[in-house]
Order: sequence, then structure tokens, then C-alpha cells
Amino acid sequence: MEEFVKTVSALKDETRIKILKFLLKYNERCVCELEASFNMLQSRLSRHLKILKDAGFLKSKRKGKKVLYSIKEVKGFKKAALDEIEKLKIDLPTLKECSI
Repeated sequence: MEEFVKTVSALKDETRIKILKFLLKYNERCVCELEASFNMLQSRLSRHLKILKDAGFLKSKRKGKKVLYSIKEVKGFKKAALDEIEKLKIDLPTLKECSI
């Protein structure tokens, strides 16, 4: 039940849904690109990313100074949620690439 609650809690925030949709569209992205694209403070963005990662939606890897985030391969309810998010008509920010 704890995993279900984490999953539902992660999805109850509009910003987190936009982050998931953004990563579904643009694949693997570094924190600096998400920060620039969403025009969000790194501390606020990091909190959203941690919640999504703890809920099992995201994976991260370090590449030099960058931390890259992408959608984790999921099944069941999480997969169904991502499929629905992918179908949503959401205005996403434009991808702003960074050069760290």
C-alpha cells in the first residue's frame, strides 16, 4: 500500500505531471535543462524530481558534472498513468539545452 500512496501522491501535483510529460517527450535530460526550460529554482525542481524518483517514475545517472533524469521502465498502474499523461493536452515549456 505504501508504494501505491507514493505513486498517487507524486501524481497529485501539476508541475510533476508536466515534468513527466516533458521527459516522455524529450527523453533523458539534465537538471540544468529542466531548470532552464521550466524557469524553476533548482531547489524546487530537485524536490519535484526526488518525489518522482522515490515514487518509481524516474531514474538518474551522473555524467561528469551533470545529473541526467529519464523515465524509468514501469509496469501496471504506473505504466497506465504514464500512458495517460502522454495523451494529455498540456502546454509544455520549450526545451532549453544547457552547455555544462
